Formats: sequence, structure tokens, C-alpha cells
Amino acid sequence: MKIDQSLPLEYSTPANQSNILGFWIFLGAEIMLFATLFASYFTLVDRTGNGPTGAEIFEITPVLIETLVLLTSSFIIGLGINAMRMGKKKEMITFYTITLALGLVFLGLEIYEFIHYVHVGAGLQVSAFSAILLTTLGTHGAHVTFGLFWGLCIILQLKKRGLTPETANKSFIFSLYWHFLDVVWIFIFSFIYLKGMM
Repeated sequence: MKIDQSLPLEYSTPANQSNILGFWIFLGAEIMLFATLFASYFTLVDRTGNGPTGAEIFEITPVLIETLVLLTSSFIIGLGINAMRMGKKKEMITFYTITLALGLVFLGLEIYEFIHYVHVGAGLQVSAFSAILLTTLGTHGAHVTFGLFWGLCIILQLKKRGLTPETANKSFIFSLYWHFLDVVWIFIFSFIYLKGMM
């Protein structure tokens, strides 16, 4: 395996470069998935039937906390990548652990939010609006859940194998995924919550 010392570790082999390109292509498919969910949401947002509207169920405080937690986790994972590029494995693992802890807090808040919506009468079968709302939020939550397990596997590999071109590549790709979840949440926050509260 030929390693190019002039490149960051995660890009240092042809296989690593191909992996990163392949993951960007995968993220393109993920963008299409969420674009479809957003298009469906905008189509069904006013179809509330006898159920509540967004303005009646959305609360700004929990949503702001969720947003702050996820934005912070995205910043922390960036620090993790910076530590990786400096060859500081211990610091990198610490930053990744903090990222996953914040992801777990976010997921807990999202589960609480789901319970709240069902409690106030916005369940999956109440209206088209509540169904697409919970489907969109649930899809994002499922991606975060998957990310938590994936991130844990990355940390275990780093502890076992150290910083190698392979573990650096996997860690960097995971960071792209985590940033993607953050970007999707910003769209959810802006176009579902804020717009829904108006």
C-alpha cells in the first residue's frame, strides 16, 4: 500500500481517496431521501384534519436545546478531526466520545419530543401533517441512532489499532456523516419548526 506523506492521513492512499469520493456519492443519495421527505412535508403541512397544527404543538425551547446540542457536537467532531491530523489519538478519542455523548442527549430530547407530540394528539394516524412530521423527524433520529453505533465502532477501532491510514479514513468519513446530520437538522429547524411556529 503506497502512502502519500504529503496528504492528510485520511487521504493518504488511493483506496482512501476512493472511499471518500464514494461516501460523497452516498451522501448525494441521502440528500435525495431527505429532499423527498421535505417535499412531502411541504405538500402535507396544511392537511391537519381534526389534529393539531404545527403552531399548536411546536415549542421553541426544546427545539433550540436540540439544535444547540447538535451544533456543538458537530463542532466537537471537527476538533476530533483536527486532533487526528496532529496525530493526537487520545485527544481525538476524547472529542469523538463527547460528540457521541451529545448525540445521545439529542436523541433523548427527540424521543421526549415524540412522546409529547403523541400525548397532545399528533400521532402517526391522526393526520397527514402529523404522519409526515413524525416520519421526517423519525428518519433523522434513525440516522442519528445509526451514527451513535457507527461512532462507537470507530472509537473501538482507534483504541485497538491506533491512527493508521485506514482508521483515519473511517474516522473522517464518519465526521462527514455527522456534519451531514447537522445540516439536515438545520433545515428541519428552519423550515419545519420555525416556519411552523409562524
